[in-house]
Amino acid sequence: MANEPVAPETPAENLDKSQKSEGSRRNSRDRWNVLVNVKVVVPILLIVGVPVCAQAQSMSRVSKVDAQRVVEIISSNKAKTQTYCDIRNLGEQMERAYERRDMKLVDELHKKIDTMQKTLGPEYVALINGLEPLDPEKDKLGAEIMFELTALNRLCTR
Repeated sequence: MANEPVAPETPAENLDKSQKSEGSRRNSRDRWNVLVNVKVVVPILLIVGVPVCAQAQSMSRVSKVDAQRVVEIISSNKAKTQTYCDIRNLGEQMERAYERRDMKLVDELHKKIDTMQKTLGPEYVALINGLEPLDPEKDKLGAEIMFELTALNRLCTR
């Protein structure tokens, strides 16, 4: 039996007891650091992430009542009504420029429209931003909101 091959020693077998305990302490410390990092990082992500998600959800939630309120605000103010009609006309010009592939003009008109929309009030801007994900042709809510806005479009034809 003296000639039997001896299995190579594993690195842990080469360590004496003090070295083993030092290594296990280091592993414990590393695990502790990971746990502390997780305990710190997760709450930070929650604090930052939850308001962003809530804001994204609230931005996309518009209703028929919101559209009615916007129509009432704009139609009750002649200056806002005129601004709305001007925005509508600029939108038609922008559409024609896009068809002609005049992107410089499209960008200029888009900037003008953005500036003018802000003068109509935060309700209007929120409504328009909330309409972006909706498709009036496929989405009932989108169709109802567009129907409400036709009251403003009728004011532009006078």
